[in-house]
Parts: sequence; structure tokens; C-alpha cells
Amino acid sequence: MGKTHCTAIVLAAGQGKRMGTKVHKQYLLLGDRPVLYYSLKAFEDSPLIDEVFLITGAGEEEYCRESIVNPYHFTKVSRIMHGGAERYHSVWNGLQELEEHGYVFIHDGARPFVDRGIIERAYEEVQEHKACVVGMPVKDTIKMADEHGNVETTPDRSKLWMVQTPQVFENHLVRGAYSMLMRESYINVTDDAMVVEQMLRYPIRLVYGSYENIKITTPEDLEMAEVFLKRRSEKL
Repeated sequence: MGKTHCTAIVLAAGQGKRMGTKVHKQYLLLGDRPVLYYSLKAFEDSPLIDEVFLITGAGEEEYCRESIVNPYHFTKVSRIMHGGAERYHSVWNGLQELEEHGYVFIHDGARPFVDRGIIERAYEEVQEHKACVVGMPVKDTIKMADEHGNVETTPDRSKLWMVQTPQVFENHLVRGAYSMLMRESYINVTDDAMVVEQMLRYPIRLVYGSYENIKITTPEDLEMAEVFLKRRSEKL
């Protein structure tokens, strides 16, 4: 049995308001390269990924092509398209361009430390379960708050995971879920797994990611990413 066709949708349409910079977070420099470079590089180098759809902010398509895709020779980037007002609009734009059969890895471009091991583990799980998300068990105790800011309950920490990306699905499964979502009048979803959970009631498999697979959202995240990058370069 041959390898199933895999597409990575890399989301780089966010504005990064919490970063407090004029430059969008995915274009900030990490080391001497843009944050977005690292996730594109991981998918470019993975033998499991056949093509990459890069979703940018409106009007940023040419910038990404001329400043990132072409200079770093990301030959698997087959499409560069603009996103929408919300994350789910951007994902939907990409999903509509997928082949009918295959798997899709949906990944935040602001998570630079996705690596070959994470991609391989997700691929193994999606073949069996059709839907899986990368994440890690939480380290801290989590409190649920009521509307007054008081502790309402303390969930069992052993059952709690921090969800990351990539989130990986069979193409027609996730596209069907998103198609249903786009017909809704009120949409409140924060990740792709939530769409599949709510629209289809389909079980999602959890896959170990990495505690380094952080999303760069604040200046502190960027500082932490520099530490991780330095550690990785020292291992090479």
C-alpha cells in the first residue's frame, strides 16, 4: 500500500495584535529568518508531505512569494492564497482546493517548531483514526471559573491536554464538517478539531507533540523561541 497524498495548509493570515508590533508575528525574525520559514521548512523536508497551501493575509501573497517562498526554495508550496476575516474562513479557503482523497495537515504558521517526528506521529494516527490533533498533557493545575471570577471546579489534570497544531484529517471528513459550519448563523470555534467534533460528533485522536511546539503570540513567546532555536542549533 503506497503513501496517501498529504497536503499541509499553513496559516499565516493572523495579525498578531498581542505581539504589539507593526510587523505580523509570522514575519518577525527568529534567529535570522522569519518565524514562518521554520514551519514551511519542516513540511518541505518531510517526505510525507506532497504539497503546501500557504494562507496569507489579503495583499500579502506576493510578499510571501518574493520574501520567503522563492528565496528559501520552498518548492512544495503549490498555492499561496489569502485568508479570511477569521481563522476558520482561512482554513475553509484552503480546504476547498484540496484533492478529493488524501490527508490534510492544518498548521499555524506561528508555530515554528513542528518537526519530522510530530509529522510522522500524526500521519500514523490519521491513517487509523481519520482525525487527530497534536498536543501535550498540561503541566499545571487548571481551574474553571464562574462568571464572578471564583473557582467553580478543578478538572482532573491527568485528563487535560494543551492542543497544538498540526491538526490532521482525512480530506473529505474535515471538508464536510467545515461545509456544515459555513452554513451556520453563529460560529464559535477555536480550532479545527472543534469543527469536526461539533458538526459531525466524530472522535478525535490525541497525538503527542512537543512542549517546544509553542505558538508565538506574545514577546515572551518570541524570547522563549530564541532559546529553543539556540538549543536545536547546538545539537546539530
